[in-house]
Amino acid sequence: MKKTAIAVPVLLVGALTACTQAETIQADGRAAPSTTTSPVITAEQVLQVTEVHDATGSTLLEGPTFAPDGSLFVVDVTAAPEAGNVLRVDLDKKNVEPVWTNGTSTLTSAQFGPEDGRLYVTDFLTGTIQSMTALGEDVRDVFTGPVEGVPMQPDDIAFGADGALYVTDASGAQDPYWEASGRVIRVDPATGEATVLASRLPSPNGISFSPNYGELWVSLNTGNRIDRLTLNEAGTEVVSAFPAVHASPGVGQLDSIAVDAAGNLYVGLHSRPEILVYDTSGSLLQTITVAEQGLSSATNLAIRPGTNEAYATISGPAGGYIYSFEALAEGVQQSNGG
Repeated sequence: MKKTAIAVPVLLVGALTACTQAETIQADGRAAPSTTTSPVITAEQVLQVTEVHDATGSTLLEGPTFAPDGSLFVVDVTAAPEAGNVLRVDLDKKNVEPVWTNGTSTLTSAQFGPEDGRLYVTDFLTGTIQSMTALGEDVRDVFTGPVEGVPMQPDDIAFGADGALYVTDASGAQDPYWEASGRVIRVDPATGEATVLASRLPSPNGISFSPNYGELWVSLNTGNRIDRLTLNEAGTEVVSAFPAVHASPGVGQLDSIAVDAAGNLYVGLHSRPEILVYDTSGSLLQTITVAEQGLSSATNLAIRPGTNEAYATISGPAGGYIYSFEALAEGVQQSNGG
């Protein structure tokens, strides 16, 4: 099986938020050149979901994903043993309900399977991918164990058109970017068989397909770039791969990624409460930020399917919150969790 190793220097493009050529947005959500700077949009606070846990000293919301019934699910990466790892959020009533916890997991993403409607979650600590019902019942191991003899640290997931799971192995997140050891892995949900598609990546984090599944976008946490991969028809081998977008978030690091119906890329930032929105040419279209203090990371977002309503998980010393803003195009499977 052919594996692709993507190891290139990080080329920082200076001051994107101030100097990038601006774009105006057309009716289809795509960009048209303009001469103004890219706008900064202030997201609206919807509700507080969690407080800082005494046992862990933090809270970090991730993996927002809409269930078939319209409710929003999130995971708390640093949940205390007695708190919920998976939480259901009613955006209308503004209440939060714990769905599932086992007291030991470190969940980093969530997404509803497009075929079976089950909730899939990644456990960064144990290297396990599990699925469960929307009630937190019938928990099953989808994948567990090392891949090719190397332990995995699964971070985000994306469902391919073939129903397979494409997973970022964020190994090396604490290492210098030039000691890259992360991978992109394909998991057959029926058999649990795992295949390494790409290796030697600087801690891959976010992963999402383009609307037509022709491209696979991967954000690299310690590389601060977004790579573009194309796969063979079976989805089992990388055909081409190259760095497509270089970000300059300063102290921030690229986190999860979502793709809307027009193909725009939304990438969250760790250690900076902002979301950067790019088109596929690498132009920065928008920066989503918040007005409130005490927040340090905007990890992920989900766009409600069929609408432009985007909801982001933003956390920090003030707690874990849901914020909303208007996306440039409608939400699809590729922007509903991961």
